[in-house]
Amino acid sequence: MPCLCVSGKTYRSAEEESQRKQTWLSNRKLVLVHNMMADQGIKSFRLGMTYFADMSNEEYRQVAFRGCLGSMNNTKARGGATFFQLKDAVVLPTCVDWRDKGYVTSVKNQKLCGSCWAFSATGALEGQTFKKTGKLVSLSEQQLVDCSGSHGNKGCNGGLMDQAFEYIEDNGGLDTEESYPYEGT
Repeated sequence: MPCLCVSGKTYRSAEEESQRKQTWLSNRKLVLVHNMMADQGIKSFRLGMTYFADMSNEEYRQVAFRGCLGSMNNTKARGGATFFQLKDAVVLPTCVDWRDKGYVTSVKNQKLCGSCWAFSATGALEGQTFKKTGKLVSLSEQQLVDCSGSHGNKGCNGGLMDQAFEYIEDNGGLDTEESYPYEGT
């Protein structure tokens, strides 16, 4: 089967490959135009090409938000919740880029799996671990996808961060990405 660019994807037919290539080229043009505007200060952020660049917006929405948004309907309010409030005298910076401070791992790819909840949970813990130890360790989203079902998560079909945290606490921790790599299944 033919392969398009660096995505490593294969397609069912030459027609599908041609259509995907056209979508990819259209998205590439959108990214280039946006980034030129970012370079001129018109836009405040830059875009990049990803694994999903050969998909239309509608296809991407169907894939990317599967599991993430659906699981929000199952969220229950928790009794006894408390909220953090700053003292009036505290002055916060207008902007913090946690990447510059070393709190964030490199960009990860959840692929065609609705596991955004697992990436959110590991990202939060990776940052807090760095804050405490000064070491940035990438944690295993795949372990959460595979193993936290007993806490209410549904693998690639959605889940919640708080249920992931409950699993991690009950499990006594979480493997590293290196020891339990992400597959997206």
